[in-house]
Formats: sequence, C-alpha cells, structure tokens
Amino acid sequence: MDVPIDVSQAVFRTERLILRAPKPDDLTACFAYASVPGVSEMAGWKHHELLAESEAYLQRIIENKQVFAIACQESGKLIGTLGFRPSWANEEKIYAKYKVKEIGFSLSKVYWGRGLMTEAVRGVIDYAFGTLDLEALTCCHYLQNDRSRRVIEKCGFQFVKQSTHTSVQLQITQKDRKYIRIRETRV
Repeated sequence: MDVPIDVSQAVFRTERLILRAPKPDDLTACFAYASVPGVSEMAGWKHHELLAESEAYLQRIIENKQVFAIACQESGKLIGTLGFRPSWANEEKIYAKYKVKEIGFSLSKVYWGRGLMTEAVRGVIDYAFGTLDLEALTCCHYLQNDRSRRVIEKCGFQFVKQSTHTSVQLQITQKDRKYIRIRETRV
C-alpha cells in the first residue's frame, strides 16, 4: 500500500555522502550532471539542454518532498538524486499488504564506478525501514542498464519480473526488470 512520506527535513551521512533535501542553490551542479547525454536517459528522462530545464526539475523535486539530494561530504556539492515514488508493487496482490515505496536514482557520470550509488541506496534502505517504517522497497532498471542492476543486486533486492515501461519524456517503450526488498521481521 502506498503511504505518504516527506523527507524534506531529513539529513543523514554515509561514509562519503550527505543525503539531504535538494535546494535552489543546487541548480548549477544539477545542470552539470543532468545535461550529460546518457545519464538521465538511463533513468527514463531526457537530459537537460537548458538551465531552465534543470531549474524546473529542481523546483519539482523540492516541492515533491520525496527526493534526496546526494552530495559529496568533502565539497557539499550535489552529484545526484535518490527519490521515492509510488511502487509498481501496489498493483500486485501478493505485495498489497506492505507499506511500500519505489526508489529511483541518478548520479553524475563523473562519479560512476566508485560505489557511491550503492552507498547512497544502502543508507536510504536503512532510513526507509528504520525512520519511515516502510515494510518493502522496490526499484527497477531498463534491461540494458547494467550499472543500476549491479547497485540493485548489491543492495539486496530480489528480482521479481521483467516487463515493459513507457517513458513519456523519451517517447520510447523499453523492457525493464523489477525488484523488491522486504524488510526483515523485527524482533
């Protein structure tokens, strides 16, 4: 079952990252990573060609209150986002009993291959199951997105099914893989 959440006041650190609410000051850094072709397309949205597109995106996720800005601890600079949205599992009878959200993420290409997204996702899993008291998390990736697949598998998600997803922004339908991670029973 979908549940309302608000992470706009949350701030936590992992070994190398700060996860916090996005802010208008993140605009330049947001555009720097969101304008690189191939980064956002892996998440289902078109890369930004104009600063105004990043500004609108940033405003949308600030107002949504369900997205973390991923920032480097050293610089405080935004390098990606990791957010919650309604889950595909809400439509599946077997998972209907769980308080569940889906996570989606995007990271600056400059920071790929360093284990940072795995670190961020693990932090958000702990936050979601501990602070938000969610019972399950889901995520998905396009079939060709091996980087996201590796993050998802390293973070303990279990493959459920392959399906198709239509990206309105990209105007394409692609095969995707859906995963779930159910919170372990608390004693």
